[in-house]
Amino acid sequence: MTSPTSRRRPHLHWGADGAGAGPVDERDADGYADLRSYAPIGDGRTIALIARDGRIDWLPLPEMDAPPVFGALLDAENGGCIELCPAGDFTAEREYVEHTNVLTTTFTTAAGRVRVTDSLNSGVAGRLPWSELARRIEGLEGSVAMRAAVRPGTALNTVSPWVHQTSQGPVLRVDSVTLAVRTLDADDVTAGDRRIDAVFTTSPGSRQLLAVVATESEPLFLPPADAIDAGVDRTIANWAAWSRTFDWDGPWDTAVRRSALTLKLLIHAASGSMVAAATTGLPENPAGGKNWDYRYAWVRDSAYALTALFRFGLREETHGAISWLLATIREHGPEPQVVYTLDGGLVPEAAFRDVPGWRGNTPVAVGNNAASQLQLGVFGDLFSIVALYTANGNVLDAYTGRLLAGIADLACDRWQSKDSGMWELPEARHYTTSKLGAWMALTKAVELAEGGHVPGDDARWRSEAERIRRWVEDNCWSEEKGAYVWYPGSDQLDASIVLHAISGFDRGERMSRTLDALRAELGDGPHLYRFSGAAEEEGTFVACSFWMVSALTLCGRVAEARELMDELMGAANDVGLLAEMLDPRSGDFLGNVPQALSHLALVNAAITVSEAMESAVA
Repeated sequence: MTSPTSRRRPHLHWGADGAGAGPVDERDADGYADLRSYAPIGDGRTIALIARDGRIDWLPLPEMDAPPVFGALLDAENGGCIELCPAGDFTAEREYVEHTNVLTTTFTTAAGRVRVTDSLNSGVAGRLPWSELARRIEGLEGSVAMRAAVRPGTALNTVSPWVHQTSQGPVLRVDSVTLAVRTLDADDVTAGDRRIDAVFTTSPGSRQLLAVVATESEPLFLPPADAIDAGVDRTIANWAAWSRTFDWDGPWDTAVRRSALTLKLLIHAASGSMVAAATTGLPENPAGGKNWDYRYAWVRDSAYALTALFRFGLREETHGAISWLLATIREHGPEPQVVYTLDGGLVPEAAFRDVPGWRGNTPVAVGNNAASQLQLGVFGDLFSIVALYTANGNVLDAYTGRLLAGIADLACDRWQSKDSGMWELPEARHYTTSKLGAWMALTKAVELAEGGHVPGDDARWRSEAERIRRWVEDNCWSEEKGAYVWYPGSDQLDASIVLHAISGFDRGERMSRTLDALRAELGDGPHLYRFSGAAEEEGTFVACSFWMVSALTLCGRVAEARELMDELMGAANDVGLLAEMLDPRSGDFLGNVPQALSHLALVNAAITVSEAMESAVA
């Protein structure tokens, strides 16, 4: 069977000559674009995905986890999109405005050149109280006819959009969402019964605008088109101001800075939580069947995010993330869950929508069943977050200290249970890395108690942590395999063990041998599959490959780590976007995009190598 993502497109690989430039041919006959074709923009509430041909195929409103008002990514015929491109044949090249998440695409036709600048606008004092998408059109050379269409979809076949005529002109209704199209110097604007179309003609120096403003279950404010256009410049200035607070002078500067900007897009500004990915339903398996909803906040991602955010000197995001997490656990605890909604609620069980899916890959899920699983790793993630927060000079409140003491006691009891493991598998086992998640939690709890942050006697935590260490050393090491195995009695491997070189459990000979075994058995070029047998059903897991960089570094193999990191720079698309997985042979993306864990792993790998290099010089 030929994979639907089997065609390699070198011009969409970051750093390649002419990356992102040239003829636009990423769409198949059904209208679905390669996943490498997308570039994200966002405003702290939601994220839009823009293909190289200028079409926005994904935009939930008003929040990232809301139904997609524009969802052609998963339903090309009825999902809805926002089109803006030259009316005839064209080539395209694109890039982000420096230090921002504002995207520019330059279209070239036989008649001339035009630049489109895409922005989800911010306000004078932060987020706007409504959603405001601005698409500025600037004539560069000649005269280019541009066509535009705002076509809301069915929100994954749950609603039917319509155009409603008002005294202020037509508006679009999609269930409780109201949208208006605003234009500047359009040649013509036409309202149908489910869409609004516009045409523009550019000339050298011309400046026009297509914009969409939206609210949910509230009145719709209609800003003048020129105010929306001015908002593009304000948004660029706001992103640039944020980037100036970002401190990084290490290697792989371009990739690290773009990853940091992407991670900022994935932080839900209203709550401080971090969404795992901007999308749902994109396939991990080219043959279909593994299409999950990642528009929720995993505790694990928050743990890795704080490592990076503290290193970059960012304050608001770090405090916001830990405050959200602790408040959420207080509300729903005492046992922490693996994943929560962005506003701190409980994640609904997965339901499936009757839509075609990207290139026919189904089912498309809404909700996620991971919330009901026992995953011991969440204990380690929680305590590593809190320990990092206090290590950076901050103090816990008394209630949180008592809460954590109770959770540490719970970890002492829970670690002996089977769980679903980090990979959220249906079969519960005594997974090695799950036990080490509990070990990390208790080790960090001891540190917090010694620092006066957590009350109580830490003798039990210390004792149980040592019991876990002995259990793993005695039951999870295979001399024959030369590696820590996936679970006792197995000869299979699990790439997540590299996280416990990072946690400090083992950076010696056993871990170093395990890294070699993983690369030999789970590796494909510089990339890694998640576990033994995964190659039969999914792509390589991008985060695992970057975790390997960190693990090699911490095991003293810095030269190998740097070489691997250089190779992995080809994993991103032309604008620096990373997916969850990729086909190691073609480089094509698999899974949801943009994926927080992939970008976090890149950033933390760069930090780990940089610190090792600094230590070697000191």
